[in-house]
Amino acid sequence: MKTAVVCTGLMGLLLFALGLYVSTKRGRTGKVGTTPQDPSDKLFKAIRAHGNTAEYVPMLAVLMLYLGAQSPATWLLVVMGIVTACRFLIVIGIITSPTLAKPHPLRFIGALGTYVGGAVLSIAVLRSI
Repeated sequence: MKTAVVCTGLMGLLLFALGLYVSTKRGRTGKVGTTPQDPSDKLFKAIRAHGNTAEYVPMLAVLMLYLGAQSPATWLLVVMGIVTACRFLIVIGIITSPTLAKPHPLRFIGALGTYVGGAVLSIAVLRSI
């Protein structure tokens, strides 16, 4: 259970840190009620990083906590760690990318790890019932 809780806590911190980052960017730019449409704009990238995190972290947290309570096999704990790392990679790729209009390797790796790892965790939940 410890691994699941640590992974969930880290993803929670990521989500709330990104929320704070978006708020401070909005305050500095004065763009409180709008969203820039330029894929190279720092506020646009911050909003997308936060939005993407908010889309995936809740379900991943539920899956991890459920499996963590079931005394999962070691390989599932490794998947949890990889998925958590991939969530950080995708955020780093979004924030550091010159523009979101072009692919970035960290975004690709982070997305792929999220999709594959999330599917593995989902299947593991279904197999546990």
